[in-house]
Amino acid sequence: MSGARERVTAARVADEFSRAAKILVRHFNERLGEHGVSTPRSRVVVEVARSQPVRVTELALAVGITQGTASSLVDALVRDGMLERHAGEDDRRSVFLRVTPQGAALARDWTAGYELAAEELFSPLTAEQLSALVDILKVLTADETSAAGD
Repeated sequence: MSGARERVTAARVADEFSRAAKILVRHFNERLGEHGVSTPRSRVVVEVARSQPVRVTELALAVGITQGTASSLVDALVRDGMLERHAGEDDRRSVFLRVTPQGAALARDWTAGYELAAEELFSPLTAEQLSALVDILKVLTADETSAAGD
């Protein structure tokens, strides 16, 4: 039965997806490492640049990390001059994050590196395959996405 397709199970899909995810993460980490930054730090700076002003709790949700991890990363990024904390205009106790000019420049560089890495990784796929993959991933993440928006 060399020409027959083997039966695809959900477990097989999960295994292939997990293997692909590990390759994706490793590739992105290598590319970001070329810029001297870790993936978590770059994701935080890029998200703040995209969403500013943003609270730490909103940032943690957007990036998919705990609030404690977000706070630790923010502390380090403030120390490194990439982020700034600002008091809220309506409530001075509220703290919002913004990128510094240095952070904004690095966010642009990291985003360009991320986009290049994505192009490299997904280059074997046709435009139709990429579109189908996006549609599939949207279905798989729909519950998570709607729960995060609540």
